[in-house]
Amino acid sequence: MSPADPVSDGQRLFVGGEWVAPDGGYYAVTDPATEETVGLAPEASPEQVRAACAAAREALGAWSRTRPEERAAVLGRAADLILERMGPYTELARAETGATTGTARAMQVGVAAARFRRYARAEPAEWAIAPQINEAGPMGRAGVMGALALRQPVGVVTCITSYNNPWANPAGKVAPALAMGNTVVVKPAPQDPLSVYRMAEALQAAGAPPGVVNVVSGRETAVGEAAVASDDVDMVSFTGSTAVGRRIAEVCGREMKRQLMELGGKGAAVVFDDADLGSAAAGIGTTFSFYSGQICTAPTRVLAQRGVYGRLVEQLAAYARRLKVGDPREPDTVVGPVISAEHRARVESYVELGRKEGASVVVGGERPSLDRGFYVSPTLLADCANDMRVAREEIFGPVVAVIPFDEEDEGIALANDSEYGLIDYVWSGDVARAFRVARQLRAGGVGVNTVGRNMEAPFGGFKKSGVGRDVGVYALHAYSEVQAIVWPG
Repeated sequence: MSPADPVSDGQRLFVGGEWVAPDGGYYAVTDPATEETVGLAPEASPEQVRAACAAAREALGAWSRTRPEERAAVLGRAADLILERMGPYTELARAETGATTGTARAMQVGVAAARFRRYARAEPAEWAIAPQINEAGPMGRAGVMGALALRQPVGVVTCITSYNNPWANPAGKVAPALAMGNTVVVKPAPQDPLSVYRMAEALQAAGAPPGVVNVVSGRETAVGEAAVASDDVDMVSFTGSTAVGRRIAEVCGREMKRQLMELGGKGAAVVFDDADLGSAAAGIGTTFSFYSGQICTAPTRVLAQRGVYGRLVEQLAAYARRLKVGDPREPDTVVGPVISAEHRARVESYVELGRKEGASVVVGGERPSLDRGFYVSPTLLADCANDMRVAREEIFGPVVAVIPFDEEDEGIALANDSEYGLIDYVWSGDVARAFRVARQLRAGGVGVNTVGRNMEAPFGGFKKSGVGRDVGVYALHAYSEVQAIVWPG
């Protein structure tokens, strides 16, 4: 298959180093902007999923014994190949997801290449522990005991990825897992799986041995269930909804499988009356503009101190009105479609629910007048309360709810009054206060006067936003087990 024409005859599964015809036939992948068919994706059978897991198990021994430098070289070559094929890979990502061309290039394909490059650094996987002088006793001999701690691969990892970024999200799982000597079975989201097969194509060309990387897709829940339940699987890394994550965790718990869960978010943006409102509005406005709000880290729940509440609502409204909604292929488009007609209906139902709950629709609330595509207008809901469903549930679209507060303690309490805790944000001109508040927020990450990310900082959530941490060196920790070796000195 050529990267320029990846699915002309129907995509095949990638199992044990072979491109395999699917037992369940094919289904159409739809471009959210045009409603046209992008390509045909394979529907794996549960038996084929189990075969992929068995292939990963068979490949594990040799791959885990490969020197870290050799594994790193494969990842580095994969990064090079992804960059060489940036054009067709970007076009495929744009067509599958509806992301703007710039977002597909930089934040999807570009970030994936960067993540492979990051984990192409062979990092130490062992470290010495200071000698311990022991007295004689029933557990061992007297004398000096030496010890070494090793990071060993977990084993076979099932990676279940989200539809909102079919390049960066899988790369963030596959690259560190492979770097640590694991083998992987990737089950991509059914809406946009074709890009993940191109990633497998690049890894195969980069020299990943057969079975080290496997990709199986399908719309049926049996595909994901088989990838989780297989006896050959040691760990599941999942990005998606809290409801699905809970079901996966139940299966993993019965078999004591390791888990890494990145789940939902309802990020609180706490804006104090001494904040730079232009900066705050621009940061919060990314909920409208970046991938149409289909991102778990979006600052969707704005807590504005009453002294700046009205002005912040005005600035957010002005920001939303300036954004062009339309064809993501056009260079001046900022807001593309959401992933599907079903998801558009879901987002619109939340806007209507907000009206019924008493929120004021300041901007948006109507469907854009475009002939085709699953578009949602950037929508700003004011006069919200923290007990409204639009303030408590993850909408996963370009919708922002604004809630007023008076004192600092009230703002902190409102921010923490959520079942989610992925990333929160604080805007204040008083840096000491901003950091004081940040430390009291029950979230895995906090942005202070920014929505930017440090890609070496740990990423993950509190509460129902997930279990575990990844990104940077923390991903290497997540995809490894620590083993101690002790000997008499």
